[in-house]
Amino acid sequence: MHLVEILLPLYDNEGQRFGGAEFDRVRDELAGRFGGVTAFRRAPGEGVWREGGEESRDRVVIFEVMAEALDRGWWRDYRAELERRFRQEKMVVRASEFEEL
Repeated sequence: MHLVEILLPLYDNEGQRFGGAEFDRVRDELAGRFGGVTAFRRAPGEGVWREGGEESRDRVVIFEVMAEALDRGWWRDYRAELERRFRQEKMVVRASEFEEL
């Protein structure tokens, strides 16, 4: 089994908060394709990174799905679609292999 996590920004690059409909759409898409999804929307995480001597911060929510097979091509395309919809240069979509206990 694989656990796929998607980190979605709460705000665009101009500081405008995304509406709930954008997150609901992602939830519905993932639930429809994978049969379920877990969304951590109430306790956003905070990302901090340094690049070129400048510090950046972002608040994110996390969506998770479990899948038996990992269709890398589909996930690459979906990440690109989310980057477009959430107006991001790069988004984190990561997968981990795990064993159900």
